[in-house]
Amino acid sequence: MKIEGVLSKMKGMPDGNNNVRYNLHFNDAVIDMNSHIGKELQFTFLNEMFCTICGVKIKHTYAGKAICRNCYHTAPEAEECLFYPEKCKAHLGIARDIKWSEEHCLIPHYVYLALSSGLKVGVTRHHQIPVRWIDQGAIKAVKIARTPNRHIAGVIEVFLKDFFADKTNWKQMMAVSSGDFSINLSDEKKRALDLLPTELKKYSIDDDEIYEFNYPVPEVIPSPAYFSFEKEKSIKGILSGIKGQYLIFDNGKALNMNNFSGYKVEIKFSES
Repeated sequence: MKIEGVLSKMKGMPDGNNNVRYNLHFNDAVIDMNSHIGKELQFTFLNEMFCTICGVKIKHTYAGKAICRNCYHTAPEAEECLFYPEKCKAHLGIARDIKWSEEHCLIPHYVYLALSSGLKVGVTRHHQIPVRWIDQGAIKAVKIARTPNRHIAGVIEVFLKDFFADKTNWKQMMAVSSGDFSINLSDEKKRALDLLPTELKKYSIDDDEIYEFNYPVPEVIPSPAYFSFEKEKSIKGILSGIKGQYLIFDNGKALNMNNFSGYKVEIKFSES
């Protein structure tokens, strides 16, 4: 089967046994990516990119994303607080589009701890759980605070950055499994809350549920090489697994679907 269309990030959700299943929304089709593991797959870049916000055809990316220049400077989806939550000013009535911010920034947010490449702190909108964790390839996560808006969540995250990492190393994320960590998330949550000053500690929550995720990946993943359409037009091989937003091929290459959202590609699926 061969189809053409514009890439978007995959939708990963756990089933009843915490096994993550991935769907790719491509044109009008919903493709079950798990069903293609163990089969040959090829992505070919067709030399066209489209803004992931407004859909206009573009020649250059901005901030490493397929975003047009106008959207980068004016769209609420590209506002600074999307990258730095602590800089959100929507609670002060300041935003590129206050109505958009009311639906995306002035809503409950969670501050969390997750085990991906290691222990990290992060922020996400309440309705993005567990999607955010799966996108990062987290194998375990716990909520530590719930805030009424994005700004306060960002302030808590920035405070905790002095004690916890806030980035995911994708190569290390690929290599780890549950058995690689001796970290107790419940203990780390307690430590994080003990570190917070009184004015931030009031946002802590008693929900101590530990979320766990199992990814469709090989037992051993050799150190993968990052694949980029900027350097090569095509990636082909047996799909050996999926973790985070990465498709992992048997030739040692990994394709980050999120980073190439907006790229027009041809996908060839093997029937067997």
